[in-house]
Amino acid sequence: MASSSLAFPILQPQFRSPKNRSSSKPSTRSLSFRTIRASVSEKPSVSAPGFTVSPPENTKLPIRKIPGDYGLPLVGPFKDRMDYFYNQGRDSFFKSKVLKYGSTVFRANMGPGPFIAPNPQVVVLLDGKSFPVLFDVTKVEKKDLFTGTYMPSTELTGGYRTLSYLDPSEPMHAKLKQFMFYLLKSRRDHVIPEFKASYTELFTSLEKDLALKGKANFVAANDQAAFNFLAQAWFGTEPAQTSLGLDGPGLVSKWVLFNLGPVLSLGLPKYLEDLTIHSFRLPPSLIKKNYQRLYDFFYASSSSLLDEAENLGISREEACHNLLFSTCFNSFGGMKILFPNMMKWLGRAGAKLHAQLAEEIRSVVQSNGGNVTMRGMEQMPLMKSAVYEALRIEPPVPLQYGKAKRDLIIESHDAAFEVKEGEMLFGFQPFATKDPEDIYSGRRVCR
Repeated sequence: MASSSLAFPILQPQFRSPKNRSSSKPSTRSLSFRTIRASVSEKPSVSAPGFTVSPPENTKLPIRKIPGDYGLPLVGPFKDRMDYFYNQGRDSFFKSKVLKYGSTVFRANMGPGPFIAPNPQVVVLLDGKSFPVLFDVTKVEKKDLFTGTYMPSTELTGGYRTLSYLDPSEPMHAKLKQFMFYLLKSRRDHVIPEFKASYTELFTSLEKDLALKGKANFVAANDQAAFNFLAQAWFGTEPAQTSLGLDGPGLVSKWVLFNLGPVLSLGLPKYLEDLTIHSFRLPPSLIKKNYQRLYDFFYASSSSLLDEAENLGISREEACHNLLFSTCFNSFGGMKILFPNMMKWLGRAGAKLHAQLAEEIRSVVQSNGGNVTMRGMEQMPLMKSAVYEALRIEPPVPLQYGKAKRDLIIESHDAAFEVKEGEMLFGFQPFATKDPEDIYSGRRVCR
């Protein structure tokens, strides 16, 4: 599998493939894009917020004991960590467990384990029927689980637990969520114009590089375009005109490394890497000055937003740290992974799809007065299908965690399993969107 680490290795935990798999040659497989229909104008038939799925506690499926074990203390977590990061690689690690246990639900240890995460033990959910329970907050708790079995030091976020680490039951969750939606609502009219401006500049520069040098670096240019777009769209500030200059993407990358280091592979010799970033936390003090530069930029750029935060009962400092986290970690991180991946999968899809997409998009834009609009994008079913398929194959956030709030019965495609209160649940989305038979047989779907 081609790795998203080509796009941004320190924003998404991607690991080296098994040795018998080579990614040095471009794939010649053709990709088929199934039409997926979705609309921002469609109204949900129920008023329940978010992704709430409630599998029945009483099941007609046979109840199986969850297969697998965690091994001996220290030894078991270390073995699973080495297999996951180095010996097998992420996908092969999961596939080997599925084949070994004959089940898409099993027990395993998830990194980083000792000495960063005191309890690496999880119940793994790898099919489309069991996976959605991770989004049902009536059944699972999300407190401090954004990065998995460990939580980065709050010294990396000004001493605050940001919104991503809060469970919906916590009082600050509702306030901070309301604040973020205020940001989106108040700046909604700036999104498409600023996106057009930033990415027109991006592709213009790429075209110039191709003409002059015969090659262009999309990843670096996309980083700067994404950061500029977010700063302009959300805060109305051009980073290059401030003391931050063009340093934003690099500062964010270093900061995220300190957050996600325990679940990343940087390409160092495996034992050296494992004994450093996977066994001990990087000291937050080393990144403090870089983070302060980012904080100062966001604080100076968001005065009116911080006023609104105070009206909601949030301190200006906590609000600013949350704005920084949501913009740099959540939004910028997603764009840094998604857009290069999108280019990769579209490139592999072939000239026929390229021509069909160009015809559809150009026709709709022309019929809408030469402008890209939300209404216009609603009229591009092939474009939306291509985007959704790329997200399905290689989502920017493939891993999900949750802790059982009570004893649960979780159904997979062919059995049910009892999970005890307090047990950690883990899901890997790319497998959850596959047919279980494709996992058992080893077939590679849309890869």
